[in-house]
Amino acid sequence: MNTSKHTELANHAWSVADLLRGDYKQSDYGKVILPFTVLRRLECVLGPTKDKVLETYERFQDQDVDVARFLRRASGHSFYNVSRYTLKAIAGDPGQAAKHLLAYVGAFSENAQEVMERYDFAQQVRRLDAANLLYRVVARFADLDLRPEVVSNHQMGYVFEELIRRFAEQSNETAGEHFTPREVIELMVNLLIARDDDALTVPGVTRTVLDPACGTGGMLTAAEEHITRLNPSATVKVYGQELNPESWAICRSDLMIKGHDPDNIKFGNSFSDDGHAGATFHFLLANPPFGVEWKKVKDQVEREHETLGKHGRFGAGLPRINDGSLLFLQHMLSKMKPVKDGKGGSRVAIVFNGSPLFTGAAESGESRIRRWIIENDWLEGIVALPDQLFYNTGISTYFWILTNNKAPDHRGKVILLDARDQFAKMRKSLGDKRKRITDEQIEDITRRYGEALDAAENPEHPQHAKVKVFRNSDFGHQRITVERPLTLRFEISEETLIRVRESKAIARALDVEALTGALKPLLGQSWPTKREAWDALRAAMAEAGVLWPSGAPFQKALREAIGVRDPEGEVQLVKGEPEPDPELRDYENVPLDEDVEEYLRREVLPHVPDAWIDHDKTKIGYEIPFTRHFYVYKPPRPLAEIDAELKALEAEIQVLLSEVTE
Repeated sequence: MNTSKHTELANHAWSVADLLRGDYKQSDYGKVILPFTVLRRLECVLGPTKDKVLETYERFQDQDVDVARFLRRASGHSFYNVSRYTLKAIAGDPGQAAKHLLAYVGAFSENAQEVMERYDFAQQVRRLDAANLLYRVVARFADLDLRPEVVSNHQMGYVFEELIRRFAEQSNETAGEHFTPREVIELMVNLLIARDDDALTVPGVTRTVLDPACGTGGMLTAAEEHITRLNPSATVKVYGQELNPESWAICRSDLMIKGHDPDNIKFGNSFSDDGHAGATFHFLLANPPFGVEWKKVKDQVEREHETLGKHGRFGAGLPRINDGSLLFLQHMLSKMKPVKDGKGGSRVAIVFNGSPLFTGAAESGESRIRRWIIENDWLEGIVALPDQLFYNTGISTYFWILTNNKAPDHRGKVILLDARDQFAKMRKSLGDKRKRITDEQIEDITRRYGEALDAAENPEHPQHAKVKVFRNSDFGHQRITVERPLTLRFEISEETLIRVRESKAIARALDVEALTGALKPLLGQSWPTKREAWDALRAAMAEAGVLWPSGAPFQKALREAIGVRDPEGEVQLVKGEPEPDPELRDYENVPLDEDVEEYLRREVLPHVPDAWIDHDKTKIGYEIPFTRHFYVYKPPRPLAEIDAELKALEAEIQVLLSEVTE
């Protein structure tokens, strides 16, 4: 559909804002416009069979039969309406508009009524009626031609997306929370489905698709269209879940019109109220909100993590509370179909920002989740996309493609594909969206992904620089703790005496003023070893009549007070072993398959010969430093070139200034 057509339809619907101005806040316009657009679309879809439905209703309404079944058959859809009213007729009777409109909506089948209820439609009707606007709004929508032969389901999707974008702008929401740009979906679906030969070729094959953050259903629609375009005899069943009531209602009504079971689209939070518990799917795809916290469902998620462990959805680990992206991915992976004798399995695609690639230190929740995914050999590839592709953010984004049934030549490997340069500038920005991926670029990226193993292996391949293939273990590392000994000299100075006075541990053992008085004669003295220092301090305290307290806490506190770090000082020992100095502690990331002691000998000991590794503190971490692998060094411009440019600018400024002063 051309842009001007769907924009024209959206403009017609949004023109109702002129009527609402004054009685409604701008941020509330969508609460009227969206449900009325849905209602008008439902009416137009049912229009051709309306008389047949009314005739069927008259015939069977008083009989002891399943009337709904006959009405669905008469309407040709999974929903129907048994009212004789139309929006046009309701608008023609202003005094009874509210009564007739509510009766009209109440005459829909239950599944369609549920859609309207999510908009609090009855409340909006009463509010419009009280403002004497209802009949005028109804009349405006009655003139909107949304018949299927004029506006296809695909085109209608664009209309809804345009309306939601405007609604989001007016209410300061993020449109990207509700839908994903269509060209991004097309590319995502291409990469998701490309390796499923059966879906593309086997006659009559059935495929199930889940989007657990489905918004208005754009991804589900695109997946269905893509599969059936390549294999017209395929049956595609779509499933989704959505938290936003307006988006859920649009998705449900859209799929209901297309003949899908509307009950497959669940309302609610996928984490705390899994609408598809126990089900598995062939394809799973999602664009969850970036960087959205999961504090509201913290208790439920943590309870499942602790009680079910690996038998639940979140057994691998929990990410930090301010970003639930990796929870969505775990949720999706829990719904993969099992693999048996090399058959079956699922494919998963999800859109992330850069954070899930590397956020979280070794053995953090994020690192554990990455480790679980990679060590299970589920991560097939990651594709870096151009920035400024989405409506609500200009940041860089990535597709993660996963499967539990990799091709034999792909097992144990992960593709990284750099497609950040594959974009065309848009003539007009939409929010933060200033770039788009063209159809030709979608085909090119899809082909690159399919040829990735060959491209990475062959230096002569034209895409060799844009594709890299790594072993799973390449993303793992050992986080080692490198210790160095605590070395001290001991002295009595004004500074160390202040530390003695301020030590709470020393104060608990004896009178601090008496102790500092006993030590003052030693002011300015220093000792290379603790034994020598202790002998001198004991003698001074005995001479002053101050008892030396028994017990390790006093001695530890005294050492902390009068001990001074000194590279040439005495190595402090604990049970005969060097005591590590926390201030000299360092950390190193060592490749997973490298011997850490060999690493220490090669990289550390030449610089600090007294260092050692505390193996009890070694942690395993996983991260995917995508940009580092594709970094290309660009030398700075020559100084002469920069200097020449500055001089040229200075000359230009002088010319401009001379024109002003003339």
